[in-house]
Amino acid sequence: MAAIDFSLLDVPRSAPIDDPEAYLRAAIAWHFGEDTGSAFWLRTAASLDFDPLTEVNTFADLRLFPNLLTELRTVPVEDLIPRGYGSPPPVPQIFESGGTTGAPKRTAQLPDWVAQVIEWQTEDFATGGFQQGKGFLCLMPSGPHGVGYFSRLVSERLGSAFHAIDIDPRWVKKIAARNAAGEVAAYLDHVLAQAVHVLQTQNVANLHATPPMLEAIARNDDLVDLVNAKIRYLLLSGAHVDADTLDLLRGIFGKTTITMAFGSTMILSQAVTRIDGDEFVFDPRTPYVVFWVIDPDTGQQVPYGELGQVVMNHISRGMFLPNNLERDMAIRMPGPMPEFSDSVSAVRPVATFEGEAVIEGVY
Repeated sequence: MAAIDFSLLDVPRSAPIDDPEAYLRAAIAWHFGEDTGSAFWLRTAASLDFDPLTEVNTFADLRLFPNLLTELRTVPVEDLIPRGYGSPPPVPQIFESGGTTGAPKRTAQLPDWVAQVIEWQTEDFATGGFQQGKGFLCLMPSGPHGVGYFSRLVSERLGSAFHAIDIDPRWVKKIAARNAAGEVAAYLDHVLAQAVHVLQTQNVANLHATPPMLEAIARNDDLVDLVNAKIRYLLLSGAHVDADTLDLLRGIFGKTTITMAFGSTMILSQAVTRIDGDEFVFDPRTPYVVFWVIDPDTGQQVPYGELGQVVMNHISRGMFLPNNLERDMAIRMPGPMPEFSDSVSAVRPVATFEGEAVIEGVY
């Protein structure tokens, strides 16, 4: 067996990996090596009906793994850290999913991966139209969610003062689930009042919001005027927006560059956004992230241009999360590495997932 080059797993890295499958083999050797793997994966390996070290050689082979992400709701985060980081290991950043379909799932992001994500997002913001050196208002969750954490650090990198608000998306989902529309509206007003205070008193030109937040702003003429007077870069993420609504928002906020991001706690990052005609297309950062768009009934990839459910895979030195069937539907698109991964567009939630109704709320 050829020697494994673990340096392929080093991040941050400015240039892509030349040999994605060599990278994959190094990651498998790392996560399932007795001296380098995490307690979680070494324990899990004993229950698999295949040997990852010898049978996982291509990205297609990741389909051999069962979807184990539900275990991230309860597994101690210490068990997720690979032994190869040494003892004591670096202190991880713990981020949680939104809890849309039950208790949230946790990821442990180690300093090397955090540094990589900050580099990627700084580049994404800068190339997307972010007004460097001008204030940044972030109407996104913080707390256990990665989006607020990374946005703050990226804002600092770009020389912009960061303005945050308090938002608890899990509470909104709870009150939405019991059809308490008046309470949802009241909570939304509470969040928007915080945003208005920043917009009225501070020099901000950049805004990160969810589509439901921006739609609420669009229904208030005074808020529309305030945003149009100040904001020149507007990033939408965290919930889904259809093409017709996006066109309407572009017309209302005509002075502002509107772009979108697509990410997930379970891929520990976000995709690269590009525009194909009038559509936003999201390219995963392969080989670290691989998407497949499948027919959920057969498990087979749907033809390009057709709608299917998204399967996500994350492969890095710090974490390995394969074959995760997500709560997103999307159009399958060819991407930069079509032999390994799909790209996606027109992302939207499934109606139910893991036996629960999918409620996005404001995030």
